[in-house]
Amino acid sequence: MIAVVKETATQDQLDHFVKWIEGRGFKTNVSQGDNETIVGIIGDTTQIDPFLLESMDIIERVQRVSEPFKKANRKFHPEDTVVDCGRSVKIGGGNFQVIAGPCSVEGKNLFDIARAVKASGATMLRGGAYKPRTSPYSYQGMGEKGLDLLVEASAELDMPIVTEVMDPRDVQLFLDKGIDVMQIGARNAQNFPLLREVGKTQVPVLLKRGLSETIDELLMGAEYIMSEGNPNVILCERGIRTFETRTRNTFDVNAIPVLHHLSHLPVVGDPSHATGYTRYVRSAAYAATAAGADGLEIEVHDNPSEAWSDGAQALTPAQFDDAMRRIRLIREAVTAPVEEAE
Repeated sequence: MIAVVKETATQDQLDHFVKWIEGRGFKTNVSQGDNETIVGIIGDTTQIDPFLLESMDIIERVQRVSEPFKKANRKFHPEDTVVDCGRSVKIGGGNFQVIAGPCSVEGKNLFDIARAVKASGATMLRGGAYKPRTSPYSYQGMGEKGLDLLVEASAELDMPIVTEVMDPRDVQLFLDKGIDVMQIGARNAQNFPLLREVGKTQVPVLLKRGLSETIDELLMGAEYIMSEGNPNVILCERGIRTFETRTRNTFDVNAIPVLHHLSHLPVVGDPSHATGYTRYVRSAAYAATAAGADGLEIEVHDNPSEAWSDGAQALTPAQFDDAMRRIRLIREAVTAPVEEAE
């Protein structure tokens, strides 16, 4: 349930109303926008008489919300959320960012890749120190040493880090290292203890859509994080498993505008994992940009044929540079003001 507060309401009246609601056992989520203030009421709201609320001096109207995700719901928070990823890099609300780097941290070549992607316009550095792999015999990542290399590259280039956390027990290590954005991968999209643990921090979380998740299930994953007090969630469409075998996954471009309609959270597209093949990555990146994504996450490697993981989907620095030029052109087109016909 949401209660829309009248413009004439004072802060004291709003505070009193919130205290009154919480005193009856409900949780609240207050969203104060430029045009209106909304109080989200979370709990078994069948116990609340909406007519009672509407009779109060400060309430404009009351509306029930049927979707199970509340904090992630645009009805609770009409204005776009802008997530501060550190180092003056923000995403959402018109702020578009590109996250780029190798699938996995392999060593000092990380610095060459990071310099190249930044020169091409990337604003955030990705790289996996911990790698969830289908086979236990595949490369699992450098672990803490990989985090240290990411931190070193971040300091040199003044770029926020995006890297995956796999285990609730490692969250404190990521905090201690100063990781800017913790990524939850597709395989952990419904690892609820992990979602709750990152939710107890205020560090931004890039939440990827699960291999076979519906859009509502992705939003419920965000709800797990936000219900613990962390509002800094970025949603990521990275392709889902379908019957199609010509690509690694099926890139659900539909999800980008749908998520923007349902939620106020920023939405990122990952064309690398979505397609699985270098030849398709750029086209999928352009489609995501045109669909209104708030950012992209793209894998780049200086020598993809020698990459320790996922080299088949990595762009070379030259390919990435070309892609960034075209992405900027698409962004200009989709964000340009449209003159209404007289």
